[in-house]
This record gives sequence, C-alpha cells and structure tokens, in this order.
Amino acid sequence: MFDPSLMLVGVGLLSIACQYIAYRIHIPAILPLLIAGLLLGPAFGVLNPDALFGELLFPIVSLSVAIILFEGSLTLRLNDLAGHGAMVRNMCSLGALVTWAVSSPIAHFALGMSWPMAFLFGAIVTVTGPTVIVPMLRSVRPSSKLSNILRWEGIIIDPIGALAAVLVYEYLISTQNAVMHTLAAFGLTLAAGFGIGLVVGYLLGIMLRNRWVPHYLKNTAVLTIMLGAFAASNEIAHESGLLTVTVMGMLLANMRGVDVEDILEFKETLSVLLISALFILLAARLELGSIQQLGVGAVFVVGGIMLIARPLSIWLSAIGTDLNWREKVLLSWIAPRGIVAAAVSALFALKLEKLGYAEAHLLVPMVFLVIIATVVFQSLTSVHVASWLGVRAPKPRGVLIFGGSTFSRMLAGELIANDIPAQIADTNWDGIRRARMDNIPTYYGNPMSEHAERNLDMALFGEVLVLSPYRQLNPLVTYHFEYVLGQGRVRGLSSVEQESRPSHQVSDSYARTLGLFQQGLSYGQLAGLVSRGSVIKATRLSDEFSEDDYLEQYGDRALKLCAVSDSGICQFFAQDSEIKLKPDSVIISLISPEKETGPVK
Repeated sequence: MFDPSLMLVGVGLLSIACQYIAYRIHIPAILPLLIAGLLLGPAFGVLNPDALFGELLFPIVSLSVAIILFEGSLTLRLNDLAGHGAMVRNMCSLGALVTWAVSSPIAHFALGMSWPMAFLFGAIVTVTGPTVIVPMLRSVRPSSKLSNILRWEGIIIDPIGALAAVLVYEYLISTQNAVMHTLAAFGLTLAAGFGIGLVVGYLLGIMLRNRWVPHYLKNTAVLTIMLGAFAASNEIAHESGLLTVTVMGMLLANMRGVDVEDILEFKETLSVLLISALFILLAARLELGSIQQLGVGAVFVVGGIMLIARPLSIWLSAIGTDLNWREKVLLSWIAPRGIVAAAVSALFALKLEKLGYAEAHLLVPMVFLVIIATVVFQSLTSVHVASWLGVRAPKPRGVLIFGGSTFSRMLAGELIANDIPAQIADTNWDGIRRARMDNIPTYYGNPMSEHAERNLDMALFGEVLVLSPYRQLNPLVTYHFEYVLGQGRVRGLSSVEQESRPSHQVSDSYARTLGLFQQGLSYGQLAGLVSRGSVIKATRLSDEFSEDDYLEQYGDRALKLCAVSDSGICQFFAQDSEIKLKPDSVIISLISPEKETGPVK
C-alpha cells in the first residue's frame, strides 16, 4: 500500500495531467479523468478511496459538491436565461421535466429500481454541463444559433438539475416516516434550504456591495461563509445544505450592484482541481461487478435517454420557435452528461448506502454508463451528423481583439461595418464601457478563464489580435489561443523588448507571432498615431481605382491593417504576410493626417 500523502499528491498530479491532455487534443476532460480512475481503481487496484480517506470520504465529497454547485449557480443569471430565446428557457424547464419524466420510468422498468430511486436517477441525468459541451462544440462547429443554445443549456441546467435531484433525495429519505412526519421533514428541508440560502446570500451580497472586507480576503470570506451556511443548514434539516448553496449562488448572481466575477474566477480555479480529483476518486470506487449486474437493462436505459427522452424534450421545447427539423435533430443528438451528474450521484449513493437503501449501488454505475455513452458516442459522431444535416457553420471568420484601446475600438467598428464579426475582450472596465457605447460586442474579463470558455463563443472567431498594453499577459493570451485556434491564427504588435538587451528579449516562439500590421510597430507607436488624429478608413479597389492608385493617393500616410475580399475573407497585414489584392477587395487602413509623414519607418 502506498503512503497516503503520496497517493493524494499522485491524484492531484494525475488530475492536472488529464486536464492538460484534454486541453491539448480538444476532448472533454471527463474522458481522460474517467480512464485514469478506472485504471487506478477497478483495473489495477492501486487506488482505494474508501481505505485512503475512511470516514472523511463522505465529508470531502459533500463539501466538494457544495463548492461545485455554488460555482455553477453563480453563473445562473435570470436575464441571461431570458436573453437567449424561448428555446433555452423551454429546454431548461419543459425539456428538463420531459427528460426527467421519460428517464425515470425507463430506469424503473429496465433496472427494477423503485419509483423514488428511479426519479432520483432521472433528475440527475437531466444535466449536461459546459465542461463537456464546450470542447464538443469546438469540433462540431454548429451554427452560431445552435452553439449558443447548447452552451447556455449546459450553463443553466447544471444547478437546476442538481436542485431537482436534491429535492427528490430529500423526499426519498423522508418517506421512511409517517405521512405527516414526511411532509414536515420535507417542508423543513425546503424552509432551511431556501431560508438560509436567501438570508445568508442577501447578507453576503450586501457585504460585497459595500466592500466590508478587503479585496484580498473577499474570495476566502465568500468560500468560508458559504461552507458555514452549508453546514448550518445541514444541522437544521438533514442534507438541505446543497439546496442552500444553490439558492445563495443564484441570489448573488442576480443581485444588483454585486460583482461576482472575481469570486467566480477563484471558484473556477478551485472547482477545476476539485472536479478533476473528485472524478478520479469516484471512478476508482466503481466496481466492475456492479456494472455487470446492471445487465441488458442498462442498454435500454442509455438508449432510452439518448433516443427517446432527449429528442422528445427538444421537439416539445421547440414548439413556437423558428428552429427547422435539421436543427432539432442535431440538438436532439448532442447532450453529453458531465461531472455534476457524476458528483451528485456519488454523493447521494454514499448517503443512501449509509441509510441502508439496497438499490443505492445501482445509482453510480448507471450514471457513469450514461456519461460514458453520451460523451463517447456523441463526440465521435456529432461532426458527421452535423455535416449530413448541413448545419455546420462555415470556417469562422470573426476577429477577437484583446485590448480595449481607442485603436481597438476603431478597428472593431470598421470590421463590423464590413460584415466581419468582431469582439473586444479586456480586463479594463473603461475600455469595455466605451466599446459598449459604440455598440461593439465585448467580453469583460480574462479571455483565458474558464468563465470565458463558457461565455465567449469561440466558434465565431478565426483570428485573435493581441492589442493590449499588458506585457506580462500578452504572451499568455497568445499561447492560449494558439492552442485553441492553431498556429498562425494569433497576431500581436511588435515589442520594444525585441531591441533591448538579451536578458529582456522575448522568446523566438513568441516573436514569430509579433509584427502585426508592420514590422516594428508597437502599442505605444500605434496609440501615438491615434492620439495625433489618425483615422481608420476602408477603401474599395476596382478596375478604375487600383492598388497603385491607392498608394498614390495616400502614400506613406497609410498603414495597411487588413484586406477584406469580395467573399468576406479578412486577411491582416503583418511583417511576414503576403496579401494579393484583387479588384473588389476592401483595404482597411489607418490614415495619418496630411501633416504626418507616415506610421513607422
């Protein structure tokens, strides 16, 4: 038996390795995590979570699920739900109910589950989750409308599905008593969950709004107060804490004047570690014998969820929308289950096993089979299904601009005017505010964060321009999006460090991404040109007005930025790019005032 501390460190290292592998090859992280857990646990018997943690396993899983649900509920903004159309609202309400109502009887008849246990299983498998949806959307590349629907369903359905599972679980454990006691216990659970969640969530929101704690303590204070409310709620009503933290997160996300972005980024970092380690531990607890005991009934359950419950929920949810049958078919096929389903099922299984429920051993292996089947089958087939249906989006031609300077806003506005999708991302609120005033799409925050992964629709973008003054952050953004989009898709301005002493020079791998627009053009020089009155102008070439005429008219006053072809393809000028301009091409340039001698020499 390995030393426990060595095992814990090993699980942590392995979880990060699995996340990195998934990141590099663009697959849901849940797959390598699942394989690692199965190999360490049932396959080779190296990892035994019950022996490793003993009595602490249940509290660790319970607290981890509370943090994961709290982080998920912080993303549940009601205006986001209303802002993404009737289809998303229907899928997260009517669609979830349909999936629940269809999955539960199938589990009851195919596996012999009791009705309460079957309804608990049905509630758990209603969730999808952005951690599995987002990587799949990158490879499938459905139309923007379908991509938004699926992404927002994954964000919103997680806390809703978990909340439904909590309520079913509370009803399940309360049915051991007489009818009146059952109603009283269930009512106490709801009262404690909603009451403590609303009160503590509101007070926490007031604390954040009025900045009663210093900034460096904010994330720690929110985490500890949330866990305190979770524990207090459980003391008042057995296992009502998950309902409490879900209500707290939803309230904070929707309170006016409360900024949860910093908290959300901290919770995302913590959740990635917890999710990764937790999934390996949960997979290691699986027993091959318990999976075999499910028998043929498991095939009917998985098939019913994928081929009956999901299509029925989509087609009923789409009533009154403008979706055509091809779009409905693709939505019906893409619904992978994720880490929340695995974590919640494992948590409830542990609790039910302690309470003596004989069927509890069926819950985890059946949920894991649903996760495996949906992630593997849909990852392998969704691209072909989308191509066959003709609903794949063309190669993205939009531009994501990191940096909200005056030049960035001018460039984004001109690109949009020429039918090139453009969006500005920045951590500086002033630049974002000014861009929004100019009706330019924005993302306020770190574009490398997990929050950006869920909310920033990268399916729109084929190019990333790094135009910010943040010297330390620019290389990180460059490397991040090179992995996401591929080499040659990220460009930045030249750095003054290239000409400084060797100890301050940038690496060769980063230097090859620089030289945007013109060799040697830095952020400071570009800002100087704009401050002296340079403007961005689009000029269409033709047989009557050729590139030579363009050069004769503007001469050295013109800094060529990009060229837009008649087919809508945008190419950016750079130190190593060769762009052949044709008639009907549009040249977008930064034109200096006539007194200026030109951009950079």
